[in-house]
Amino acid sequence: MALPAPPPARVFAELVPAPAPALAPAGRGSPPAPSGREVHVSGSAELSAGPDRARVSLRLGSRKGAAGAARSSVARRLEYIAQSARQRGVPEENMTVTEDFSRVENTYQMEAEVCIIFSDFGKMQNVCNLLIEKLGTSVTISPPHFYHTPEAIDTLRRQVCVAAVGNTRQKAQEVCRLFGQSLGKPLLIREEETKEWGGHTDSHLSNSSDSLTLQERIQNATAYASCRVFAVFEIKGKENRRNKLL
Repeated sequence: MALPAPPPARVFAELVPAPAPALAPAGRGSPPAPSGREVHVSGSAELSAGPDRARVSLRLGSRKGAAGAARSSVARRLEYIAQSARQRGVPEENMTVTEDFSRVENTYQMEAEVCIIFSDFGKMQNVCNLLIEKLGTSVTISPPHFYHTPEAIDTLRRQVCVAAVGNTRQKAQEVCRLFGQSLGKPLLIREEETKEWGGHTDSHLSNSSDSLTLQERIQNATAYASCRVFAVFEIKGKENRRNKLL
């Protein structure tokens, strides 16, 4: 999926004479007076994050003339599924089992669904491959449903904001060096615009979902974020040529 090009960064620099010193000396605890020389910079960044969770649903059932036989047939397979997942590091709390028992005509029908949440996609493939090999057609495994946890989205938002600030500071340094000046402390950092897109997991409902590869499903669930910030930095003065050479 082609990504839209981020908006070009805008850089503005303005050098003005320092203001005349105040008549009354500043107190020891007072902050230093601004030099009056500033560089104004606007910059942006764009990052992406793949899904950090996958949910797999497994369906199985049994229809027998005796209620106990229907229950035990499903129970044996449920225990095998849970044991296989536990042996490969899936926590117990990441597995949910839903059972439905009913009578159909003169038989008893037992149906069950197991939902397993994976944070390791390699383990997910190993578990699914094993269950398909050992249980065959007696279990139906749905395609994985990829998604992001709220913590993963929050991390993406913080990272793209920090990246935008870092790019902005780098541009401010380059402007100062162009004029032989040294960049000082930030006086203002303002987040002007943030955008988020992608990360949609509704694609598993499409008719062509069965033909998608695992990597295509992950790509469809990838989230993107961009951030644009405006910053004002103090200009300290002439650049130290000795430090520059070092």
